[in-house]
Formats: sequence, C-alpha cells, structure tokens
Amino acid sequence: MTNKTGYTVKIADNEIEFDLIHRLNYKTFVEEIPQHEINERGYLVDKFHAENTYIISLDGHKLAGMVAVRGHRPFSLDSKIPDLNSYLPENKKICELRLLTIEKEYRRGYAFYDLAKNLVKYCRENNYDYAIISGTTRQQKLYKHIGFAPFYHLVGKEGAFYQPMYINVEKLEMGLGKLLNRIETGEKERQIVNLLPGPVELHAEVIKEFEKPAVSHRGESFINDFNIAKNLLCKYVSSSKVEIFTGSGTLANEAVAAQLSDIKGTGLILACGEFGERLVKIADRHGLDFKLFKKEWGEVFTRKEIVEFLDNELPECSWLWTVHCETSTGALNDLSMLEEVSSERGIKLCLDCISSIGTIPLNLSNIYLASGTSGKAVGGYAGLALVFYNHDIKPSENIPLYFDIGYYNSKNGIPFTIPTNSVYALKRAIELLSREDKFAKIKAISSFLRQELLSLGLKVIIPEQYSSPAVITFALPLGLCSKKFGQIMGEKGYLLSFNSYYLIERNWAQACIMGEININYIEGFKKSLMEALNK
Repeated sequence: MTNKTGYTVKIADNEIEFDLIHRLNYKTFVEEIPQHEINERGYLVDKFHAENTYIISLDGHKLAGMVAVRGHRPFSLDSKIPDLNSYLPENKKICELRLLTIEKEYRRGYAFYDLAKNLVKYCRENNYDYAIISGTTRQQKLYKHIGFAPFYHLVGKEGAFYQPMYINVEKLEMGLGKLLNRIETGEKERQIVNLLPGPVELHAEVIKEFEKPAVSHRGESFINDFNIAKNLLCKYVSSSKVEIFTGSGTLANEAVAAQLSDIKGTGLILACGEFGERLVKIADRHGLDFKLFKKEWGEVFTRKEIVEFLDNELPECSWLWTVHCETSTGALNDLSMLEEVSSERGIKLCLDCISSIGTIPLNLSNIYLASGTSGKAVGGYAGLALVFYNHDIKPSENIPLYFDIGYYNSKNGIPFTIPTNSVYALKRAIELLSREDKFAKIKAISSFLRQELLSLGLKVIIPEQYSSPAVITFALPLGLCSKKFGQIMGEKGYLLSFNSYYLIERNWAQACIMGEININYIEGFKKSLMEALNK
C-alpha cells in the first residue's frame, strides 16, 4: 500500500520486483559490502530466495529498500554459530531477517521506517515473537537505537563483518517509534569524535574479544595465544622480545628503571615535557645514577646539543633514556639520530614509546629497552604494560620481583596472574594494526586538524616537522579558559584532551589521533572550533 510518505510498501510477488531485488542485493552485498564475488551480470540471487518473503519499499518503479524474512530452519546463522539455540530465547517463535538494505539516496528519509513498520506488521500476522539478524557493523548505532541486542561475536570476513543480534517484536515496534520521532523532529544522533590520547575509541572486534568469558592464564590454549600476541607485537615494531606486565605504561617505565639500576655507570635522561620529567622522578626513586639534560616544553633535542652535552658533562655515558613522543606537547624526538649517537659511543638507548607505537612506523631492533602499553594507538584496553628488548636478560635478585624482566623471561612471560580478556583484546588489536594502513589515516586526519587550527589563528605548540602526527597541542587565546573551551567542544561532539594539570597550567588543549576515527566525522571541526572560541 502507498502511505503518506509516498512509498509503496508491499510483499514482492512478481518477476519485475524480484529482478529489482536481485540487482539491489548485488549492489549492496558485492559492490558496497564485499561479501560476495563480482560477476558480469550485476545480479545476486540469494541462496534462500525460494523460501524468502521479501518486504519491499517502492518509490514509483524504483526499489528504495528491502528485507527478507524467513522462518524455516536451518537459518543462515545456524551455519555460522555452533548451537545457535543456546543463545536464543526458549519456546519462542523466531524468524531470521536478511538482506536488509536501503538504497543510498533513501537512507535519510522515511524509507527504513516504513519498511520496518511493515515488517512488524508481518511478524505479528505470522505470530513471530523474536527476529534475529546479522547486522552490518556499519549500521550498529541504528540497530542499537532501535533495540537490537548482540548475542555473539562478529561473523563474516574482512570488509564484511556482521553482528548477530536479536530483538523482541514488541521492542522493535517501540524502537521504531523513537526513530520516527527523530525523523519528524529533524533530530540527528550526534557522532562523538574521540580525540583523546586515551582512552581511545576501540574497534568493535577488540571489544568483542574483551567481553568474552575469562579463561585460566595457565591453560594451554591461552599460553599459545599469549605467545602469538607477543610474536605479533615484536614483529610490528621489529623487536626480538617483549614482556607483558599487568599495569599502565608508567609501570613499563618502572620496569625499565629497575633494569637500569642493575647496570654499572652513569646514564643520561633527556626531558622536554611532562613525561620526560616523569622519567626523572622514576629514576630518582630507583636510585639511578644519571645526569639530566632538560629543555623547554615545546622543543626537541638536536644531535649537536646531545653530543656537546655528552662531551662536556658525561663523556663516559652508560645509558640514555628519553621519551620518543612527548605526549604533553606532541614533540617527536629523532629516533635515527638518537640511535646514531648511542651507537657511536656504545650507549644503551632506552625509549618511552607509549605514544609512538601504532602512530608512526617503528623499528626498535637497535633499542636496549622500550616501553609501551596495550592502550592508546595500539588499540587495546589500557592495563597491560609492554617492555621490548633485543638481548638476553637473566633474573636479578637486585630487582623487585614484579619489575624483573629477566624473571618474566625465565617463566615464559607469565610468572603471575594476568587478565586474559585484556590479552585477547590486545592480540586482536595488534592483528588489526598489522593489516591496516593506520599511519596514512593518522597523517591525513592530523594534517586536516592542524590546518583548521592554524586557519583560526591558534598557536600550535610544535611545528609539523618536529611533531608526532598523532598529537596536536595548541594554546588558547588569553582570556579563554582551556578547560571551558574543552567542555564546549565536548558538548559539540569533539572530545579533546584538556583536563591534565599540565595542560590547565599552560592553557593548552590537545587533539590526538590514536583510536578508531572516521575521517568523515571531523568535517564540522572548524565550525565547532569557531563557536567554542566565540562563547
């Protein structure tokens, strides 16, 4: 029947309509979502076509949208989920929804609402209590808004992942009422853009891994997966070995300091921001013998400066420790230069790489010790500390047991309890990092954001050639409180870093590109900046 929105919503019942269905099926699940193989006909007939009931929405003779309903077992999900019944409500009549799609030009209007409203009517007429669906990960916000509940991890393949979900028919009807209200009032769901250095927006597959039941950290299967995760981490940064501790990135630096305390000689710490100065505090508490070369925040170290300091202050330097990406400013110290200076003088080079792993290409094969974390740009949940190294380390009775890298190595990396959920999330995160070209994406978003800030006359603390692309620190004009500015930007959907005491003291804010960010969501950044600056 034709409704007030102009669409004709009906059950497909003729060859002309079936032809339109097969063509839209191909357009959606071959060209847009690469689930099926390309063919010359541009035609895709569903394997359950003979059993499907198609509810379609027509705009004149054009197919605006469709959904296939089927109540016969086995469902499509039966082949993807072992013992599917164990996840579904008992003693309920259930149908499976498939091939749900709306033509791109109709996705912002009433087409989906009208189609779904008639779907509810069909389900009621056929006494269905629940509907299950494999919903594309590209439309999870819509599904959740309506009321669909996930019940299993993602299925499918790279580029065409789906989330198994179910919904009570009554709840579906209620969810459509909420959707209709949004359509009629013109209300848009705000896209939150996470520009924090942490916690970052996580990939859906990482979240799914974390939400699985915990397992024994002594189980054979977990130990095998744990070692796979370690190998992936090492391969990603070209390091020979890594140990994983339970704790934050700061704990990783504590472990580095503990290891340095077992080395004879005087070291050098380079500091040009909050986290370099934190290394100094850690070194002091571990009783390390070192000299400090400190520069102003917003500066980076040059080869000439370091060589002159070593010549004049510390000609017999045992180790050098600094932050690669100084998160408080965005300054990126030159890794190749640091390696050259250290190699020339036989210095053991140690780096805090917490904010650089996953943001720029890294080769840590010549680094003595390097710290990292499971969070930030690595893309896992915070809470696992990483220490990379390229030499044999034996247990030492001079080092507290929990910080003893050699002890971890002697116990195959798991001397103590470790949260298995976090490890599995980390494993999936590093698998995704290894497949995706995240660096190019970060660079593109960074260039866009930096240009928008500069175009409004804001001072960016670190020039682009000396800055990490993943951290853009900028100063707010006199008279405008950075904390208030950050809160306004948050209300507009852009989560900036501004609450740290060192940022508040300097009236700075930061835009960081470390997590899952859709470049399309930042188009309104400049407009929001202008409004926040003028409030």
